Amino acid sequence: MLPDERRRQILALLNSSEVLRPADMAVQLDVSPETIRRDLVLLEREGAIRRVYGGAAKAKNLSRSAEPGRVERENIEREAKAEIAEVVASIVGDDDTVFLDVGTTVLAAARALPESFRGRVVTNNLGAVLAMAGRDAVNLHLVGGRVRHDELTCSGPDAEDQVSNFFADKAFLGSGGVHATGGLTDYHLDEIAVRRRMISNAAEVYVLADGSKLGHVALRKVCELDRITALITDSSADPEMVAQLRDAGLTVVQPAVAGAEDAAS
Repeated sequence: MLPDERRRQILALLNSSEVLRPADMAVQLDVSPETIRRDLVLLEREGAIRRVYGGAAKAKNLSRSAEPGRVERENIEREAKAEIAEVVASIVGDDDTVFLDVGTTVLAAARALPESFRGRVVTNNLGAVLAMAGRDAVNLHLVGGRVRHDELTCSGPDAEDQVSNFFADKAFLGSGGVHATGGLTDYHLDEIAVRRRMISNAAEVYVLADGSKLGHVALRKVCELDRITALITDSSADPEMVAQLRDAGLTVVQPAVAGAEDAAS
């Protein structure tokens, strides 16, 4: 059973009971209690359930019809974002030209770029520009266009044209979801169009996604997995979901095992 289907069944079980114990759910779904506990952690991060004394309960007023707002997302998965940012900092060359995409995980990576970095950053992420504005050694290029006020990003035809005039050593992209067969997906068409230009004009493409986004399919397709050099995720990502992505041919890098994964992929 795929993780997404298993989590849907967990939610279905919780629809019919106020509180369920992980051991009971494990028996009904024929998986280990440890697997259920990992699923409950991810579902709680997404706001779908709440863990209570003795088990788990369905969250009230759940709405997954749209991506959470920027401020909310910045406060979600802070530790996971910090782990991913640390990996990014370790693979950026001091003189690289890099594309930085939109999204709060990419913003965390921008803040973590090492002090020795003196390359060029091309980004449509105003937050990333503000994070590096005091670093005189960094050559900053802000891609302009239509401003998305709630996200502090620029997109649209002007942004696409500007990105197409640059070539980067590495692109670091945000995501709404990464799925073994669905590929890389996200929510906003204008931002996806700019992201596709970054993918086309970068020698290496890295997707930054915490464990809650693995196995998830967002509203719109960005690209297939074969366009991605590697996925960088955090150490808490579901091992089953990571294994499915690797089986699909995607290199997955996690902080705790980054060296081993590079050797294995």
